[in-house]
Order: sequence, then C-alpha cells, then structure tokens
Amino acid sequence: MKKIKELFYKYRELIMYVIIGGCTTLVNWIVYAVLTAAGAGMTAANGAAWVCAVIFAFFANKLIVFESRSFRPAVVIKEALKFAGSRVLTGLIEIFLPSLLFRAGLDMDILGIEGAAAKLTVSVTVIVLNYVFGKLVVFTKRDK
Repeated sequence: MKKIKELFYKYRELIMYVIIGGCTTLVNWIVYAVLTAAGAGMTAANGAAWVCAVIFAFFANKLIVFESRSFRPAVVIKEALKFAGSRVLTGLIEIFLPSLLFRAGLDMDILGIEGAAAKLTVSVTVIVLNYVFGKLVVFTKRDK
C-alpha cells in the first residue's frame, strides 16, 4: 500500500489529468445525449456539449489537476482565455489533421473504422498538447 501511495503522489498530476479527462468526456456525452433527446440538432448539441465540456475541464483542471487556487479576477480571466484558446487550437487540430494524415499515408483501418489510425494518432497528440498547454501556458506557477 505504501508503494502505491508513493506512486500516486509521484504521478498525481498525470493521474488526475487522466481522471478529469474521462469526466470531461462524460460531461460532453451527457450534454449531447440530453440535448439530442430534447430535440436539438446534432450540430447544435455537439457545439453546446463541447462548450460545457471545456467549461467543466477548465475548472477541474484549474482546481484538481494543476492546483491553481487563485480566484483573483485578473488571474481567472487570464487562465480562462488561455485555456479556451488552447482548446480551440487543439480542437482545430482534431478536426483537420486526421484527414491530412490519412491522405499522407496514415490510412490504416482499425476494427474496420476508416482512418482510425490517423484519428487515434491525432487524439493522442491532442491529449498530450492539452496537458502541455495546461501545465506550461495556462496554469503557470507565476499565476498562483
């Protein structure tokens, strides 16, 4: 048990990032499901779900993952703008890069899903970029 505790504390930030990422995905899917069940179109529901997920991710990453505890308006606004900007950037990467990689030759199907290798490559890249942006750009120690 002691060894598990040591590993948790050593890798706490990464572990919490993965957990919060899962929760963010859940928020996205729940909002999407509720809105589509209520009659919203797919595009509107997906857009609203993305916005809700980004808002959830901002506060969860701020408080739980990167432990940025300042709620001074200037700090929160600065962090929120950087966070939103980084998520828009990685969102664009996630939208456009898979097809470019597919056309460049990363065209393997996985489980019969066309372009899955490109999509998986981009998904992993986006997860890493979101973590790096969060740690090095958004929730910097100097803003605490």
